Amino acid sequence: MDAGTPSNGTRHDVDSYSEELMRLVRDAGADRVGITTAAPLLRARQAIEERIATGMSDDMQFTFRNAERSTTPTMAVQGARSIIVAARSYYSESSSEPTPLVAARVARYAWRDHYEPLRDALRVAARRLKQDGHRATVFADDNSIVDREVAYRAGLGWYGKNANLLLEGFGSWFVLGCVVTTAELTSNNRVVSDGCGSCRRCIDACPTGAIVAPGVVDARKCLAWLIQKPGVFAHEFRAALGSRIYGCDDCQEVCPPSRRGAIERVEGDERSIVDVLQLLTLPDDAVMRMVGEWYVADRNPRWVRRNALVILGNSGLGKNEEVELVLLRYLHGNDDLLREHAQWAARTLGRGDLLRDDSLQSDPRDGEYAP
Repeated sequence: MDAGTPSNGTRHDVDSYSEELMRLVRDAGADRVGITTAAPLLRARQAIEERIATGMSDDMQFTFRNAERSTTPTMAVQGARSIIVAARSYYSESSSEPTPLVAARVARYAWRDHYEPLRDALRVAARRLKQDGHRATVFADDNSIVDREVAYRAGLGWYGKNANLLLEGFGSWFVLGCVVTTAELTSNNRVVSDGCGSCRRCIDACPTGAIVAPGVVDARKCLAWLIQKPGVFAHEFRAALGSRIYGCDDCQEVCPPSRRGAIERVEGDERSIVDVLQLLTLPDDAVMRMVGEWYVADRNPRWVRRNALVILGNSGLGKNEEVELVLLRYLHGNDDLLREHAQWAARTLGRGDLLRDDSLQSDPRDGEYAP
């Protein structure tokens, strides 16, 4: 046993210590907590390698960047033996924000920062472990470890057909995080059986058909990834983007376990919509303040504006004067990529009259643009 293991190190002592650590995390704000070993996440590694080999991971990085590292907990914390994993609900039914002329929708998990409260809860256990002489590091929304697989192995839930982890009795509206530690703790040795059965509502509801098989998502079609991916927004998915500016909740919205078991958490500062015209008219620094901690490639507001132009094209407000002025701004701007997306928006809105300039007549599709 490591330094700090309770008294004589009997199994009863380890069980009690493990229960106490989980209680600390629950009392600090987590909704579900479990423990598993720090053995390699071989199943997750195989899945990652398969997605990369088939091209379905597209250019995604995160846990795909180094499959061995993100599935080997001892590479995150040397000498790790155990992992405490926790889930915290981010579900909120609605927001009372005023609706702008052109509103862009934000996925629920990004209405506010839900990861920091989860980290705070996990830090309570990490501090206790360190006081007892163990090493302990908190990971949440971190590419060091595949936390969904850790949660699955700790018996918190099962993988739904949309590839999300569904917590038993609660569904998928949760952020996940963990504490990787050198302490030897008691694992929750259970596997939650599949609760999806024959249901395929998430597969049928996906706006781009990105769920290509139960539990398999093709990132090349997934709007949540395409929104974050730099470069040209693929023409074939522009209409499907609708008014989404960050993330996509469709597969969760229709999921029966997630609809029945959601734990609502309203904390007063949710932001479910963003003003598209502001994204397209405010200076760079103001745009980045608006999007806050969203993942934006290279922290470049260009990609936010690209998405906003697609949403503008889907708005149906081609005859609105404010919309026309914004379109003209980008149609005659000096960014070729944004100009092409503005051209698409103008055509989609039935404003071909704004493209009378010969330089605006072409439809380059996925031509080359400066990154």
